[in-house]
Amino acid sequence: MNKAPLKLFCGSANRKLAEEIAEYIRVPLGKAEVGRFSDGEISIGIKESVRGHNVYLIQPMCAPTNENLMELLILTDALKRASAHTVNLVIPYYGYARQDRKTRARDPITAKLVADLITAAGADRVVAMDLHAGQIQGFFNIPFDHLTAVPILAKYFQQKKISSGVVVSPDLGGVTRARELANRLGMPIAIIDKKRPSPNEAEIMNIIGDVEGMVAIMIDDIIDTAGTITLGAQALIDRGATAVYACCSHPIFSGPALTRLSNSPIKEVVYTNSIPVSENIEKIKEPSFKALSVAPLIGEAILRINEDRSVSELFD
Repeated sequence: MNKAPLKLFCGSANRKLAEEIAEYIRVPLGKAEVGRFSDGEISIGIKESVRGHNVYLIQPMCAPTNENLMELLILTDALKRASAHTVNLVIPYYGYARQDRKTRARDPITAKLVADLITAAGADRVVAMDLHAGQIQGFFNIPFDHLTAVPILAKYFQQKKISSGVVVSPDLGGVTRARELANRLGMPIAIIDKKRPSPNEAEIMNIIGDVEGMVAIMIDDIIDTAGTITLGAQALIDRGATAVYACCSHPIFSGPALTRLSNSPIKEVVYTNSIPVSENIEKIKEPSFKALSVAPLIGEAILRINEDRSVSELFD
């Protein structure tokens, strides 16, 4: 068993979640200052000794993405240079993940670029939740623990006791995620066949599976501009679904997302607190919004990693 003591730090991206995790594992957040020089450069100060400690740094790569990514890299460098025994990055939301392969000539692979930056900064391990593409784990040559919020989402929908339901994947790439939720809920699955004319735009082509007379639960890893999820919800209603719920791990809700959701037939949007959401969400009357905490999941994973115990048992 690893005998090095545990310390917990966070950047400024989602301090509220970090505080919940700290409360769960009963370890106070370490003292770190994140500031700016007059020209906008990030200034980092670690205000306590980390020498010989296993440090866990919590920082999602949410908006402003570039700022939070640089905070993550600079904090990692600072902790490594301060002789931490290990620097373990807890990244509830891994940004720049949507360009994970070349689909057209001269495309970048940003997910791999960010992985290289994190490794070069000195990270010893990465803990992330619900990656946009599972193969991103293979972009790292350091240990990588991939958590999922599906059990948390499943527990919430089990409490609703939906008698005739179907879990819907909004695209072919999300079938594995949808099947896992469907298995936990004992429901069939359906798939929305879509195409993207351009980034952040979606066009529904067909629905594979039976949804007529059923309550549909759409699940995705992220809801960004909400184009896919709202178009899909309308298509499900048009095909005879009696109600539509939407759920995701990462509530990005950028651009027209909240307007689209408020004008959609979706009954409820369920998401986790992996990243903070806009305060404007409180002004929306319909659909209702429900946030579920992933602090116990992440906190338990940190404890298990630090004690050299299995993390996969969390999802059995």
